[in-house]
Amino acid sequence: MTALAIDIGGTKFAVAVVHSDGTMTRRAELPVGPDPVATLASLVRDAGTAGLTGVGIGSAGPIDALAGTVSPVNIPSWRGFPLVDTVRELLADLHDLPDPHGFPVALAGDGQCMALGEWWRGGHGGHGSASQVLLGIVVSTGVGGGLVLDGVPYLGPTGNAGHIGHIAIDPNGQRCPCGAVGCLETIASGPSMVRWALANGWTCPAAHPDAKALAADAARGVPVAQLAFQRTADALAAAILTTAALFDVDDVVIGGGVAAAGETLLAPLRQAVAKQAGLGFLKRLTVSRTSLERDAGLYGAAALVLPSGERTPYRGP
Repeated sequence: MTALAIDIGGTKFAVAVVHSDGTMTRRAELPVGPDPVATLASLVRDAGTAGLTGVGIGSAGPIDALAGTVSPVNIPSWRGFPLVDTVRELLADLHDLPDPHGFPVALAGDGQCMALGEWWRGGHGGHGSASQVLLGIVVSTGVGGGLVLDGVPYLGPTGNAGHIGHIAIDPNGQRCPCGAVGCLETIASGPSMVRWALANGWTCPAAHPDAKALAADAARGVPVAQLAFQRTADALAAAILTTAALFDVDDVVIGGGVAAAGETLLAPLRQAVAKQAGLGFLKRLTVSRTSLERDAGLYGAAALVLPSGERTPYRGP
């Protein structure tokens, strides 16, 4: 069996063809651009449909898996956008499929797909791993997440389960774009980190301040940059431990652009988790960085529609 995997991010789209043995081919990636549908059409056109048995889509959220719609915060033109129907139409128009509505298309959040990809291909579950409950977190332009319970993605009725970025960390904090106050995303997302650092005296050596430049300064020992990462680590630890207390999580994997900072983020995060963990079962948590890098979400999207020996996949509504 072979899947077309689609990864819808806030700043880029990616596609790949993924086979049931985990082989990935025809991977391509493009910036979202001014016309997101045209960008998606270009990628789907180039990927082809020869031999495909299904399509898995991971998208920045929020999403509505029941309706097949998405409302990515960083794509303002997509609010309640019918992504599943659009992909079916693209497949029909571009590749002359006789019955696109009978073609399996599954949708899940991008954080959920990252977690599922790490479980399937990243060494965090199945295949001899001792992990039973995996929490995946994407720390990037926003903060997303997903849960895999005994090899099965837990999506909830709308597909938004595991959306850890909107756990309230600071009830007296900033208002989040989602409408709530003090969400993890208002502290730990890349743009939030940069805004806080600039407001607290960081002078960015680059023309355009971003999380990559902030991480470089933190690695060089610039105090305010290090404080920005410590602040993020403390907030992430609180959200991780809250989730772990609810779901008895034993394995946490961090992905996304901010996670590219490596130990600049992970070292204070592990220390914060150890410091904040109270109950004994929370102390066994392991925290690591994604092993699949930018491909984790694509593997997870494919896994939505591919069987994998030890796992019963979610096939969408």
